[in-house]
Amino acid sequence: MDMTPKQIVAELDKYIVGQNAAKKAVAVAIRNRWRRQQLSAELRADVTPKNIILIGPTGVGKTEIARRLAQLVGAPFIKVEATKFTEVGYVGRDVESIIRDLTEAGIGLVKQEMRAQVQVKARERVTERLLDMLVPTPKIGPWDPEQEKGDKQDQEDQERRARTREKMKAKLEAGELEDRIVELNVEQKASPVQIFSNMGMENMDVDLQGMFDKIMPRGGQPRQLAIKDARKFLMEQETEALIDRAAVAEQAVDRVENHGIVFLDEIDKVCGPSSGHGPDVSRQGVQRDLLPVVEGTTVNTKHGPVKTDHILFIAAGAFHTSKPSDLMPELQGRFPIRVELTDLTRADFLRVLTEPKHALTKQYAELLKTEGVELDFTKDGIEAVAEIAFEVNRTHQNIGARRLHTILEKVVEEVSYEGPDLAQKRVTIDGKFVRDKLGEILQREDLSKFIL
Repeated sequence: MDMTPKQIVAELDKYIVGQNAAKKAVAVAIRNRWRRQQLSAELRADVTPKNIILIGPTGVGKTEIARRLAQLVGAPFIKVEATKFTEVGYVGRDVESIIRDLTEAGIGLVKQEMRAQVQVKARERVTERLLDMLVPTPKIGPWDPEQEKGDKQDQEDQERRARTREKMKAKLEAGELEDRIVELNVEQKASPVQIFSNMGMENMDVDLQGMFDKIMPRGGQPRQLAIKDARKFLMEQETEALIDRAAVAEQAVDRVENHGIVFLDEIDKVCGPSSGHGPDVSRQGVQRDLLPVVEGTTVNTKHGPVKTDHILFIAAGAFHTSKPSDLMPELQGRFPIRVELTDLTRADFLRVLTEPKHALTKQYAELLKTEGVELDFTKDGIEAVAEIAFEVNRTHQNIGARRLHTILEKVVEEVSYEGPDLAQKRVTIDGKFVRDKLGEILQREDLSKFIL
């Protein structure tokens, strides 16, 4: 990842409105991963990531920043919710499974890169296997001294077969045989054996499943397939055969340890002072279990031990009923960077509807275009949607930009329903159209709490 912080922010700006402080914080954190790799090995070991806590109400872009960041960075990335994890002894997942899942993400990433590297060789091997099906090698019978006279004939047959094979290869590469039927032995995956899984047992579950997969015979049955379909199966088989599994695991573990990023959402839900009983005990337990993972420990995975010392953790939470200082002091210390995300203003709502690359108004317009309906959002129509979203958030519960989804769905509901049968294929959504659709709901404030 060699993008500069400004380039990272510019990419995030295409999809997320405002929240510049949060964008800058994650951009610097990502860039610091690259900077650390340029240091000497001795110094590099001592430079630890500066973990971040994003603080802000729901719907202001915390999760969206993480989602877009995952698409930007060529590094193992995983988003998890803190509420899914509980203290050992309670029902839930073991905190260390975060690192195991991150390692699996790293395996997938490295494998994808390696698949791209072996594509050419795999394609050549697929072509050879298809030629073997189209021009089969004649079976050689037991040796007979009397047949030595036929050596010359055999040589001619081999030359003829080689010429036929070359012609077939040319046709195959030209795409002239795509509909030719060949018989292919398609491997059937064995039915998974259900293994028990409990707290701290996720890794055992996976390992036992892998063991059963090796023991159980892999069935295969011959199928008649067109060459264009057979090529897909063969390409998958040959690509897998060319990938060095040991090298994949080694690279993935290294990448997780040095470039891995964990986005820990809803961290505020495991906050709160312990009362000594009930759910608070589990919350405190989750924090205690999180601490060594964030601080730096070694987690055993089926691909080998993974050190967490240099994994970047980005936590996020609304902190409506709690505050970051309610976290354990030791855990607070592991998240030195605090960034507050701001509530969305009326102007922000307007920008959310128009500026992002895939803004909601553009999404609705493109969806209805598939039915031949042209949806035209006027300036005052978009302003009306933004105004109503802001007012409903202000007077009722503030759910940020998610309010726009609800309001827009109500506005275009009838057009979406009538779309295929509309005689008038051009629909203009202006301020009057928006208020007509939402007027009755907005007047009945008690009802708007539940509908909008």
